[in-house]
Amino acid sequence: MPAIVATLSICIVFFPVVLLVGPARFLFTPLAISVVLAMLASYLLSRTLVPALARLLMHSEHHDAPGSALPEGGWKRVAVRFNRWRDEKFERFQNGYSAVLRAALAHRRFTIATAAAIGVASLGLVFVVGTDFFPSVDAGLMKLHFRAPTGSRIERTEAQVAGVEAGIRGIIPANEIETINAMIGVPISYNLAFVQTDNVSPMDAEILIALKPDHAPTAGYMRRIRKMLAQGFPGATAYFQPADIVSQVLNFGLSSPIDVQVEFADLQKGYEFARRLRDGIAEIPGTADAHIVQVIDYPALRVDVDRLRAAQAGLAQRDVANNLLVSLSSSGLVAPSYFLNPHNNVNYTVVVKTPLPQLASVDQVMATPITNGAPVASVSGTPSPAAVPEAPTQMLSGIADLRPGGSPEQINHYTVQRVIDVGANVEGRDLGAVATDIQKRIDGLGKLPPGMRITLRGQNQVMNQSFRMLGLGLILAALLVYCLMVILFQSWLDPFIIMVAVPGALVGILWMLVFTHTTINVESLMGSIMAVGIAVSNSILLVSFANDIRIEREELTPLEAALEAGRTRLRPVIMTALAMIIGMIPMALGLGEAGEQNAPLGRAVIGGLGFATIATLFVVPVVYATLRVKLPSKHVMEQKFLAEEREGMPEGIDAAAHSGSRA
Repeated sequence: MPAIVATLSICIVFFPVVLLVGPARFLFTPLAISVVLAMLASYLLSRTLVPALARLLMHSEHHDAPGSALPEGGWKRVAVRFNRWRDEKFERFQNGYSAVLRAALAHRRFTIATAAAIGVASLGLVFVVGTDFFPSVDAGLMKLHFRAPTGSRIERTEAQVAGVEAGIRGIIPANEIETINAMIGVPISYNLAFVQTDNVSPMDAEILIALKPDHAPTAGYMRRIRKMLAQGFPGATAYFQPADIVSQVLNFGLSSPIDVQVEFADLQKGYEFARRLRDGIAEIPGTADAHIVQVIDYPALRVDVDRLRAAQAGLAQRDVANNLLVSLSSSGLVAPSYFLNPHNNVNYTVVVKTPLPQLASVDQVMATPITNGAPVASVSGTPSPAAVPEAPTQMLSGIADLRPGGSPEQINHYTVQRVIDVGANVEGRDLGAVATDIQKRIDGLGKLPPGMRITLRGQNQVMNQSFRMLGLGLILAALLVYCLMVILFQSWLDPFIIMVAVPGALVGILWMLVFTHTTINVESLMGSIMAVGIAVSNSILLVSFANDIRIEREELTPLEAALEAGRTRLRPVIMTALAMIIGMIPMALGLGEAGEQNAPLGRAVIGGLGFATIATLFVVPVVYATLRVKLPSKHVMEQKFLAEEREGMPEGIDAAAHSGSRA
């Protein structure tokens, strides 16, 4: 029974994965499925293949007496001597453990009070560790968004980007740079929704920097690049964006892990609040690259059409807009046309637009001819193709005035509402603490105008949702494990004693995260789930053995049974914990490319199992000796059922059944 209970307990603790949402669900569902299937397969093999292999391969194995002669042969002689030395050392360790456990059992109240005090004091570490959605990874990539002064032409932006690249090459050694690529201006002309970019005008550029494998920490280079940009490019705005695929997925398409959305119908008024938030966020420790994504004062020329004069000329507002659209942006947007080359069967786009040299001044723009597109009717009443070029035209200057002004360069919507986004990166501090301080800044704005709403979005929103689901799932998993053990042990008390090891695992996880400067994130929470499952399985071994030995030797007191169970189960408990801890050491060290991504999982498992093993070997026996005064209820019920069964049998059959049960 202990084996199946331990196996099912480890499987059940992975139930919280079912409640995960977003990227975390797709990241950890395969992990949970793999662990559950592996545990079930190991239990099946332990009951089928392992006994058969033990019978075949270990039939000649035997334990020599301590004073027996050594066998002949080199390797066998060395192996026997090593086994004797190992057993002698472990027996000394076992005796030392028994002495310490005997002292703990003699002072049960002090032991329980000390363990409870350590657990309560460790709860304060939750506010020290910090929280992140996912551990940061140094992928050797940097993506810098550079925005020249508002209204800069693409030639001027290109010159400034060249200066930025020169500054970057002066900061990063040449032997560490793989490539530097720059995308200047709008990547496509028809729909920016198809491209993951913040480029919305010729003043924008994105610079992607790829480093070679053996490079210095990327965060240090980013700090130096920020300082260089602030000193060398006044008037420009620059901020780093997620460069690797993991960060981009976790940001859900946003350009920053922190995104504050200001929703308001009045764009100008909303921008004032966004500017106040940007300045306030920049003062918060741990934030970097505070910026406003949208530009609402982009230089523009506003065409005011005199509708009366246009109507007298047979033109409408629509005709002015269509003619300017074709002249400035080509006919490819409103009337795409293609030419099929008969020689290579390739379609070529054919567009009509005014050449840029003929739009170099306001006067040239005002000289744009405006037509209504309607052909002149012939005498017969049908349009004449020859008359189309002779359609009446009107210069733009004859029906409209042109005045300079400003307009939003981009308009973003969230659930239909117009929004202004204030973005920021997190550096040198955990995401949860930074988000808490930003929320305080938002609350400090006071009463907002009617209809305005300010919402903190980004990774923090998804992190809180994932943590709530994981926390709820962990509580549910603990209840399910407890109910499973209640059914199998037929007792409410024994499962409670077994679950005493769980707080020890949680305390160890918190201390390990503090010592390794690791935050609470989805990875470390998954490690916590694994540590809790293994801690419960080890505790099951000890409590189950204590119950069995009390049934076999009813004269034993609970204290003696707990001492014997701890001494006997010391080896399997330590073997299970050490096997898991040693296997997790490479992961905890974060070795390999982007190894720091899974390091919190390994650290949580190591810390949790270390403390849980101590709790299993010392606290669980003390609690067992204190609470389990009577014999296990399962044994009492079985004896009662056997007595009732014997009472209903004839005397001869009863004696035969009684002797058979003893056999």
